Amino acid sequence: MKQKSHWPFRYDLLQRYRLIEIVALWEGKLNAGHLIDYFGIGRQQASKDITEYRQSIGPDNLSYNSSLKGYEPTEQFSPKVTLGDADEYLQLIHRNSDLMNTFEDMTLGFNYTHKIPLPTYRIRPEVLRQIVKACRNKTRLEVDYRSVNTPDKDGRIIVPHSIVHSGMRWHVRAFCEKNQDYRDFVLTRFYGTPEPMGTSTQTIIQDEAWNTQVNVCFTPDQRLSAEQQAIVANDYGMSDNLLLIKVRGALVQYLMQMMRIDMNVIAADPRAQQVVIQNMDAVKQWLFR
Repeated sequence: MKQKSHWPFRYDLLQRYRLIEIVALWEGKLNAGHLIDYFGIGRQQASKDITEYRQSIGPDNLSYNSSLKGYEPTEQFSPKVTLGDADEYLQLIHRNSDLMNTFEDMTLGFNYTHKIPLPTYRIRPEVLRQIVKACRNKTRLEVDYRSVNTPDKDGRIIVPHSIVHSGMRWHVRAFCEKNQDYRDFVLTRFYGTPEPMGTSTQTIIQDEAWNTQVNVCFTPDQRLSAEQQAIVANDYGMSDNLLLIKVRGALVQYLMQMMRIDMNVIAADPRAQQVVIQNMDAVKQWLFR
């Protein structure tokens, strides 16, 4: 559940409170140095932020441990400005790694973590600017879009409404006048600069696959032993060996890719895929055709 936006704080102060909460919860120790390194503020300001957090935000969340020379979460710790999810800590590490790659001499802490470098997809600013503007203003764009299936110059007119990250790459969801259908276009495959072409009657409202919420039910592969299924269920946070993820119909295929489920492949060894979709009949209509 998302936190309600009722905090009367400046954005920068809220970010510092969030760091206090995330580091304390997931590392078990917090001191002023975390705030100093991450935000570049002075020690006096960092100490003030921690004091104000303890007094006004989470009065029962932190206790000082003199042997640690820092604060640790109490048994009564309850997230106030975060969700308390591990992803929040892991995303913090991810952003830190990105900044360290750009600014080699920047010290933000978390030096004991590492992420595998992934390809940098080259999205040109002049392309993304026009697409963002078209999404905002509901306008048509004339584009030169090329794909592996159609590598030659392919001019078309699209009406974008949403930008989507599929887990690996960025796409734009748009109505394609050439195909008379809503489709996904990879942002790195636009050539030249998109040209505005006025407004369109096609909007996000007509995109059925986008507006339909689909329940995808994952379960451990039944060919695994009971003990193996229990491990898989724990990995994915399943309840009663079931994980329910609600996703837009247009994004079902990407979810399956992220879960490493290939409709065209049935692994001989169930340990390779580990999870399967329980309600495939209800899901398969949303797969790419």
